[in-house]
Amino acid sequence: MAKWQYSKGLHDIGHGCFAYLQPDGGWGWSNAGLITDGEASLLVDTLFDLKLTADMLKTMRDAVPQAKHIGTLVNTHANGDHTFGNELVKGAKIIASNGTNDEFSHVTPAAFKTIMDNVHQFGKAGEFVLECFRPFDFSGITLTPPDETFSGEMEVTVGSKKVRLIEVGPAHTKGDTLVYVPSEKILYTGDILFHGGTPISWAGPMSNWVKALDKILALDVDIVVPGHGGIADKGAVRDMRGYLTFVTEETRKRYDKGMSVIEAAFDIALGDYAHWGDAERLVVNVQTLYDDFSGHQGGRDPIPYFEHMKALREKLDHDCATGACGHKH
Repeated sequence: MAKWQYSKGLHDIGHGCFAYLQPDGGWGWSNAGLITDGEASLLVDTLFDLKLTADMLKTMRDAVPQAKHIGTLVNTHANGDHTFGNELVKGAKIIASNGTNDEFSHVTPAAFKTIMDNVHQFGKAGEFVLECFRPFDFSGITLTPPDETFSGEMEVTVGSKKVRLIEVGPAHTKGDTLVYVPSEKILYTGDILFHGGTPISWAGPMSNWVKALDKILALDVDIVVPGHGGIADKGAVRDMRGYLTFVTEETRKRYDKGMSVIEAAFDIALGDYAHWGDAERLVVNVQTLYDDFSGHQGGRDPIPYFEHMKALREKLDHDCATGACGHKH
């Protein structure tokens, strides 16, 4: 949407609702939201570290009087770039889905710090982890989990404004939640929508993610605030649905041929999707789809995938430099 500039900071999207954006939306650079009515306010997600979250809260409080005392914080999912700043929202009730709560301590701030302090032990995987997460400071963070959980749907009020929390996970993670303000036709998606960047499915099944996007398309919504990327409308939702269905179909062909996950990921020609940010996440998406197809569901250590993602990133850069990526230049 041309009317929304993709710039860092707080954007007033009308009717007492705001988006806080962090370009370029790549690894760790997530968005947050603020919903206000009367004296009340609800925050959608915090950021990846304490400094980023403190800067965001100061920006909000300087611009929006209701943000001085945030009554409710909703975490759309458990990933650290949406939760690690929770401790700074003093006095707020923290709400999340049961699935999010189950995953909350899956990768703690301390674990991130240990990985970052010891990346040399992980070889090429460590190099890419460092490249992705170097800008963030994981020290001194106290993981602050939800106070209240729900499954399915929950309605909360902000002043007299009704806000629907709609659980659509497992998809990106185990417990993804949409935050919907029906009266204003505004939706905060968390990482169910990446706008202009490549989604990554740590949990799956991918078919459930497509259903979540279909649910968004069925809602009466004009403005969509994604978990990463610029403010959007339903066009961005359709674009991402296109990516997920394309990758599912291409992966299935290679699964049926007996190719390995890595062979399949390197064999898929992404075409125009090669120019989406972080296109190397295809490796994890293919792994999740192989798990879906085989009926295998289970946790996995994310670190080894960073080595394969780094290699795919280098291949995609080379292909695009030589015109071999299939993108229509």
